[in-house]
Amino acid sequence: MDKSLSNDANEILPYKNDDKKVVQVEHMFDAIAPKYDSLNHTLSMGIDRAWRRKGILELEDLHPEQILDVATGTGDLAIFAHKLLNTKHILGIDISEGMMNVGRQKVCSMGLSDVISFEKQDCCQLSLSDNYFDAAMVAFGVRNFENLDASLQEILRVLRPGGRLMILELSSPKNFYIRQLYTIYSKLIIPFVGRLVSNNKAAYSYLPKSVKAFYQGKDMVDILTKNGFVDAQYQTFTFGICSMYLGTKK
Repeated sequence: MDKSLSNDANEILPYKNDDKKVVQVEHMFDAIAPKYDSLNHTLSMGIDRAWRRKGILELEDLHPEQILDVATGTGDLAIFAHKLLNTKHILGIDISEGMMNVGRQKVCSMGLSDVISFEKQDCCQLSLSDNYFDAAMVAFGVRNFENLDASLQEILRVLRPGGRLMILELSSPKNFYIRQLYTIYSKLIIPFVGRLVSNNKAAYSYLPKSVKAFYQGKDMVDILTKNGFVDAQYQTFTFGICSMYLGTKK
């Protein structure tokens, strides 16, 4: 495992100030919350919906009644999970109240407030019971964790034995030609469109840098194993632009 990778990832921050990463990420997402959904689907050209579907269906065999959605943002993954799995309850947690407020409005308009709830929580210090959730999921948020090891250990703690963690995260394509195209898109198009629509240069400049610096493939599988997950594995989607990681609590 390339240890310098984790150092680089921790040094990639949205803003050039002395605030901790968790504080900077919270401020960044609060700032872009009103435009986040439309921008997210536009920049991914809608492909993210297919990725989310594939990830959620990896939890189907568990028939989960209680799901923890970590870094829930505006609740898209939680809403989709309920539609596909008919889950009894999904708890979405995030550090950004701005993002969750958008999610609360969406859930309320759908009449799902009794099924999907939101709480502000830092995932490296969860105030949740041991061995409670049947499954946990994270979509495109794990690279923003202040402390990856502590967060994974906390997620493992609140999962019941046999519970599964599903992570979706952006990654760098291995094919040379696809990688060149993706690099141009992520370095030029994403920051330009993000800045134009959200008026927030920092957020959409941070995105490609954080993806490139974060653990990918076998390195991330090794991180899951190191933190107590068994049967850890991964697969990639859309030429390697997105990776899905799975791990189970013994």
